[in-house]
Amino acid sequence: MLDAVMKFLDQAKIHIASGHGGAGCVAFRREKFIEYGGPDGGDGGRGGDVYVVAKTALNTLIDFRYRQHFKAKNGGQGEGSNRSGAKGNDIEIAVPVGTQILDEDNQEILYDLTREGETICLARGGDGGFGNAHYKSATNRSPRRHGVGWPGVEMSLWLRLKLIADAGLVGLPNAGKSTFLAATSRAKPKIADYPFTTLAPQLGVVGVDEREFVLADLPGLIEGAHEGIGLGDRFLGHVERCKVILHLVDGTADEVVENWRIIRAELFSYGNGLAEKPEILCLSKCDALSPDEIREKMAALAAARPSDNAPILVPKIYALSAVSGLALREVLQAVAATIEAARAVEADAGVPHAPYETAL
Repeated sequence: MLDAVMKFLDQAKIHIASGHGGAGCVAFRREKFIEYGGPDGGDGGRGGDVYVVAKTALNTLIDFRYRQHFKAKNGGQGEGSNRSGAKGNDIEIAVPVGTQILDEDNQEILYDLTREGETICLARGGDGGFGNAHYKSATNRSPRRHGVGWPGVEMSLWLRLKLIADAGLVGLPNAGKSTFLAATSRAKPKIADYPFTTLAPQLGVVGVDEREFVLADLPGLIEGAHEGIGLGDRFLGHVERCKVILHLVDGTADEVVENWRIIRAELFSYGNGLAEKPEILCLSKCDALSPDEIREKMAALAAARPSDNAPILVPKIYALSAVSGLALREVLQAVAATIEAARAVEADAGVPHAPYETAL
């Protein structure tokens, strides 16, 4: 179980250091027939910078489990004949698209990389020190002074990955999320008849009516997930970037309304706008129910409220079966239409959206 979770690593701490500037050189020109050669010590080279680059080819931070320290090269020392030292080599840290960079306390978000190729300089290298030629003046014709170079920058940072997906699948364990993902995409999530089959988020590209979107299957939530109970709290953050939430309620369960309320309560308690996102509700596993049972449970969900005084939030419910294909196309069309509407609103507001179609 731990091995499966570790293969999908969505948070890591790294330590970075830019290069120190090289020292300047103390040298004098001494050549035959040149009586007054004078100082000609060159400046030191600038230290290397540390960059972070977003790559769509990556979808996990697992590489940072085995390497946490990144240091750029120091600048070269200056030389005689006014030769400057070489600049230290820069270093690039590749991270998945959707990675956030936070401060050492893991509180403040410094950068949010949401586009392929987006590059941020995390630490600039130190400047090189001056050679003694820089200090020559009318009153000091033979300076023996030189700069030692400026130090680089060292810091610790946290990397936190939030998957770039258009829609997020949520629900209690064994609600049929993995089966839905497998039926609608080429993803091959583990499917079994016991809870917590999914231990890490799974992504799949779903196509309907010549439209495509990325669907994320998140590990099952349980009551108290926002407080760290179960696996769901670790992955709730991946829903933050989704345009729509696809909520599956197990139709074979006795208390479908209570199960729906549990997930709604967790989304609300987690915050960050999850409870306000558009929701498409599906009564899953309807192939195992009789028509009367489907009608009864659909009616109960249609009248459900997240709390006694709250308004009804669900405008439409789908009776779904990923095994038989019941309402599968209608659900995908509704998801795609909701995503397109959300993108249109963002476009009007001038908010560029990430390249979801290549997010895998």
